[in-house]
Amino acid sequence: MPSNPSLGSKKSSLRSIFIVSDATGGTALRVVRSALVQFDGAQINLIERGQVNTPQRICAIVQEAAKEKALILHTLVSSDLRSLMLQQSRLMGVDAMDLMGPVLDRLTVFLKLSPKEEPGIYQHLAEGKTREIEAVDFAFHHDDGQGADDLKKAEVVLVGVSRSMKTPTMLYLAYHGWFAANVPLILEIPPPQQLLEVSKEKVFCLISDERQLLTMRNSRVKAYDLPPSPYTSPEYIRTELSYARMVCRENNWRTIETAGKSIEEITREIIGLLTGGSLMDHMPA
Repeated sequence: MPSNPSLGSKKSSLRSIFIVSDATGGTALRVVRSALVQFDGAQINLIERGQVNTPQRICAIVQEAAKEKALILHTLVSSDLRSLMLQQSRLMGVDAMDLMGPVLDRLTVFLKLSPKEEPGIYQHLAEGKTREIEAVDFAFHHDDGQGADDLKKAEVVLVGVSRSMKTPTMLYLAYHGWFAANVPLILEIPPPQQLLEVSKEKVFCLISDERQLLTMRNSRVKAYDLPPSPYTSPEYIRTELSYARMVCRENNWRTIETAGKSIEEITREIIGLLTGGSLMDHMPA
């Protein structure tokens, strides 16, 4: 069934994305939803088309997407169906992206083996990674202060001001099996009581520097044609950072400086503090 997630408050024209698979489509859907988190204000109609295993269905979907002026993202494992999708998409002027083919091709060369091209095999593999799937689902329901009532279930809680890399870090942790959440620290608004009840050992405050926050916020304001506001004021940002540091000190939360660091570096530092080791050496049980 189509879904219409509205990411952010800014209105934009509704765009359609077809998620096409010769199995359930769960793999592609998770990838797309993860990517869409980065596009505030996007109005997206996700149209799922699973069990696509005949040339006739490929042609019908491409025609449907052409009428919608939609993007097609697919995880077809059959090389014949992938080739047909490419051919029909070019013929109908539809933008289509193969999410599975490049991975299969690279693995074929690396392993010197041919893929089984068995629809649904990736779903079987995913079912063996139940924890990672549950962790990603948990993260989506605990982003930006959501799901505060069961925040104690989180193994890691990230806090910080807007654009301090909370969401991408949370998702990276989730993809590695950690139940992670994030809660914004908003100037002059006390942290929610549920956050204060979480063990201090689980809470990490992400602190960026003024210059990086100013750059990121100005880019967002420019991209979405937002009106000027204190959000992009250097003075306001300095005050926000001072407030965030104060709240972290008062609650004995550990602080991670994020300026100039990659998501991997930030995550490695968090897991090192939690476990005394690396991200991959200390996967949750």
